[in-house]
Amino acid sequence: MRSGDFRDLRPLGIRSKADLYKEAALFRTIIDKAFELAHHHGQTRRQQNPYFWSWRNAFVTGDTSALHTELKYSFTSFIVRQHLSKDAIACHEKLADFRFPHEWFPATRTMQRKIHLHVGPTNSGKTYNALKALEESKTGIYAGPLRLLAHETYMRFMAKGKRCALVTGEELRIPEGDGSYFASCTVEMTPLNRRVDVAVIDEIQMIGDEQRGWAWTQALLGVQAKEVHLCGEERVVPLIEAICAKMGDEVVVHRYQRLNPLQPMQEGLGGKFENLRKGDAVVSFSRVNLHTLKAGIEEATGKKCAIVYGALPPESRAQQAALFNDPDNDYDFLAASDAIGMGLNLEIRRVVFEAVTKHDGIKIRGLTLPELKQIGGRAGRFRTAAQGALDAVAASAAGTSDAADSRRPQPGFVTTLENEDLDVVHESFDQEAEPLETAGLFPPSFVIEKFASYFPAGTPFSFILLRLRDIARLPSLFQMCTFKDNIQIATLIQPFNLTVHDRCIFLTAPVSLKDVGMPEIVRALAKRVMDNESGHLLDIDEIKLEILDHTKDTYPTGPVEFLKHLESLHKSLTLYLWLSYRYAGIFQSQALAFHVKGLVEERINKYLDTLDYSPQARKQRIAEQRRAVSRRRVKEKQVFGDTVDEVESVLMGGGSIVHSPL
Repeated sequence: MRSGDFRDLRPLGIRSKADLYKEAALFRTIIDKAFELAHHHGQTRRQQNPYFWSWRNAFVTGDTSALHTELKYSFTSFIVRQHLSKDAIACHEKLADFRFPHEWFPATRTMQRKIHLHVGPTNSGKTYNALKALEESKTGIYAGPLRLLAHETYMRFMAKGKRCALVTGEELRIPEGDGSYFASCTVEMTPLNRRVDVAVIDEIQMIGDEQRGWAWTQALLGVQAKEVHLCGEERVVPLIEAICAKMGDEVVVHRYQRLNPLQPMQEGLGGKFENLRKGDAVVSFSRVNLHTLKAGIEEATGKKCAIVYGALPPESRAQQAALFNDPDNDYDFLAASDAIGMGLNLEIRRVVFEAVTKHDGIKIRGLTLPELKQIGGRAGRFRTAAQGALDAVAASAAGTSDAADSRRPQPGFVTTLENEDLDVVHESFDQEAEPLETAGLFPPSFVIEKFASYFPAGTPFSFILLRLRDIARLPSLFQMCTFKDNIQIATLIQPFNLTVHDRCIFLTAPVSLKDVGMPEIVRALAKRVMDNESGHLLDIDEIKLEILDHTKDTYPTGPVEFLKHLESLHKSLTLYLWLSYRYAGIFQSQALAFHVKGLVEERINKYLDTLDYSPQARKQRIAEQRRAVSRRRVKEKQVFGDTVDEVESVLMGGGSIVHSPL
């Protein structure tokens, strides 16, 4: 903490730099004691040495900036303990008692729900059966992990003549008439105040995700449905059964087997697109990579390559999927993101991993066992009985012995573009994922608001959140979701005189502060809320609409920066739309924002279509990702190794963080 930052601590009794240095000197003894416990006594667990554990965990899961944030919080917490009364601390601990999270939803607890848990591998029919139950009900909810899945289900119900709402963070379509309609939602937007016959919660294994798991937990605990159908992997069964036992809900487990076999291949493609076969899907993890792969595949094979990823507009995505699924055209291949692992309707014969590493928004890491299995499992999509019959008739008419074979489910295959990655795939398919032990939890806004009321006015909201995280009492079945992004947003909007309720809304907004200009945009939007003044899209200078006057060739800082700024503009418009549903009286340019967002999507797609494939650039990118994963593994081994000497050298190295007076 820089000495000038003491102003944030004034509500806690720090009135001058002298006060700051005095407290910092005392806190230094806490640091020394924490390292002494770790170094000389081997006490590094959270229960034994909470300060050391939190610093080490922050460094490993984040970086030096995360460590700085954690140290700043530890220092603030040290000061608070000296200035808060025992009664106030007791109130904090009472409010942070989250041992019974199902009690947050009293209306749901008055119901006797029946939980149907559909588990099995990909291509096993589990989601189909859950959606069938939803279709046969009078009212219901579908909650999925992606906007594209919510949109797919919405279109499916509309095509069947069923009144359906679409509820995502950036889009809200409510049918006219009474309230007896279906709703297709992203899981974070699951309505918890409507009583319905059936709810389907898709990809329930994501309940264990350390960032988004809270949304699945909230939906499971709170959705007011007579029947709740959960779809996911076998590894979630013990956890769901234990949670439902606490709620008193009946659980019925439905287990499914794959409708066709899945086989990892013995050879990769040797890095050559010429080795691709009709029906192959090449999987990569960024929009730019996918478009360069598409260009490279088409150049090498002379055939067309469709492209599918989560951010693609729904109409374009449906068109691309139809082109790939049609056997009578020359769209032989598909370049796809990991979105195909979550239920998209694609006739994939073989999944080809372009790489077995990805950037997850925080760091470059290797693909996990469940990710490899879920994405790879999309290969060999089971053919319908009608399709199988047609194939059999065709084979019989041709007088071939394939007639019997056509009646058998065709296997799916999994391989890698690079031979050296194939061992990773084989190792994953030879193992079973460990059962999930905990579900993610995040305190609801009413708890945060009550908790914040016990702190002096002006106390940094980021500290209040971290304090709540650290003293929270959780049952063994739950873990607190990461607060990292929430803390960054809380710090960013701290200067604005917002209510705690408003701050909580911004915490859950779709924001990536790493995007170009996003911190300035968040501050500008927060200021509009504070001032309760018009937030017309054209009046917010921080949202750089003027980029639409350029092309990649005319942009002053070049084509690469042009794409970055277009993507940032797209995300800022998504944020504006998200806020427009929560502050309709302030952010009134919803129709204009949708229109401009469409223009930006057209510009992005036009730019991506011009990308060329460079084999050398791809090799360099893959090699750097492998090195990054290797470096991270070394760092984790050092920090979590048996000797604490290495831990201390990592934490204390550089000195500017720990040795400063914060």
